[in-house]
Amino acid sequence: MQKKKLQYHAIFEPAEEGGYNVSFPQFPGCVTFGRTFEEAKKKAQEVLELWLEELASEGKKIPVFKLRPIIDEVQVFLPPKAKISYASNNC
Repeated sequence: MQKKKLQYHAIFEPAEEGGYNVSFPQFPGCVTFGRTFEEAKKKAQEVLELWLEELASEGKKIPVFKLRPIIDEVQVFLPPKAKISYASNNC
């Protein structure tokens, strides 16, 4: 029996303490961390495979997404009196 491969969106955010936090928009609560990007990517694959295995063992359907989001940056001009905080990535 041949295994089926799927791809899911993973978000890699730099952590304040170094390394990367990883989350999956399609699977809230499924998160991991890696000290380097390569380690974070490997752990992301491992944790998502475990997450999908758990869904399968519970008899739940595994979602498949055909559309991919477009992620880009948007440049803006700040108001002259704007105060900037570099403490976190949150708005």
